[in-house]
Amino acid sequence: MNMLPKFAASLAVCSALVSASVAADVIKIGVQAPITGEYANEGQSINNGVKLIVDQYNAKGGVLGKKIEVITCDDQGTAQQAAICAKKLVNEGVKAVIGSYTSGATEAAQTAYFRAGVLQTSDGTSDSLTKHKYWTFFRNSFPNSAEADYIAEYFVDAKKYKKIVVLSDYSSYSTDLAAATMKALKAKNANVIYEGKIKAGTQNFTATLTKIKSMEPDVIFFGGYYTDGGLLRAQQEQLGIKADFVGGDSNDNPDFMKLAGSSAKGAYLVNVPTPDILPYDIAKQFLADYQAKFNMMPSSVWALMNVDGLRAILHTMEQLKTEDTKAISDSMHKMKDFPGITGPVTFREDGERIGAGYMTYEVQADNKYKIVYPTK
Repeated sequence: MNMLPKFAASLAVCSALVSASVAADVIKIGVQAPITGEYANEGQSINNGVKLIVDQYNAKGGVLGKKIEVITCDDQGTAQQAAICAKKLVNEGVKAVIGSYTSGATEAAQTAYFRAGVLQTSDGTSDSLTKHKYWTFFRNSFPNSAEADYIAEYFVDAKKYKKIVVLSDYSSYSTDLAAATMKALKAKNANVIYEGKIKAGTQNFTATLTKIKSMEPDVIFFGGYYTDGGLLRAQQEQLGIKADFVGGDSNDNPDFMKLAGSSAKGAYLVNVPTPDILPYDIAKQFLADYQAKFNMMPSSVWALMNVDGLRAILHTMEQLKTEDTKAISDSMHKMKDFPGITGPVTFREDGERIGAGYMTYEVQADNKYKIVYPTK
């Protein structure tokens, strides 16, 4: 009698049992972010921040007596790759996914995570991200509507601009921010003389800017990404358009300055407080640890917001002593003033983070920021 088939079958069963045992001793956390592509420095900062927190947890024994394993998927900031990442991470058995950076990539993966019962927390700012009220989704940043209200207050009440231009691109984030900004400006009876779109990635925006120049605007607001914002600012100056340039939150990135060159000086950027001025001891410690581990600073505050999403999930898991994602979600929907790196974290019932506080920064000659509003 040939015993090899039975031996092979027994070996396969043993191997499967060992694999299952190993898997049971690990809690898997996914990162869905643009590790490559035009937003790579943001995605890499998110991935680094998650790995730093996980290393710190694992050094203390992990969570619930289990080590945490990070599985990263590069969505390149696109909806198509995001859908692929969602399938991959769900199949890997992750409990939660941190990301993505762009609203479009985040939204493309939402349904897959919801159907699998996998928690997702993202810095995506499009208001539409919470429209489904998926119990699995939490926004660790703040919605475009909150930024739009701030911009309207700044433009109308503080700066008293008389002729306003609003530019966006065709992405989910940018379209949503422009619409929210237009709504907020109209509510204050602001005079918007031009609202238009550019095609992201085209690099040459002189046709649009030339049209705007003849209108003699006081301010050009751009609600797209830094990859285009820096070039817009540079080309604005080349054409001699004297208007203020104000970039929305996704222009807050070191590459904005690189692309704008010397024209970066005098540009204004709107965002929540930058990492270096966050007035929290936990933020200062995180940044020191990040610098020590990666020999650089995070690209922007977005990485820190994503890290806060992870920290909120792991904290809740420890408090409840469970990996059950529904139980964790139910508790997080009631979370109030959790001490985050980016400030107190409070979630609404729809997964929306509340309590935004924006600032306007003027870029200085050395590419450092000066807070110009609010001034106190």
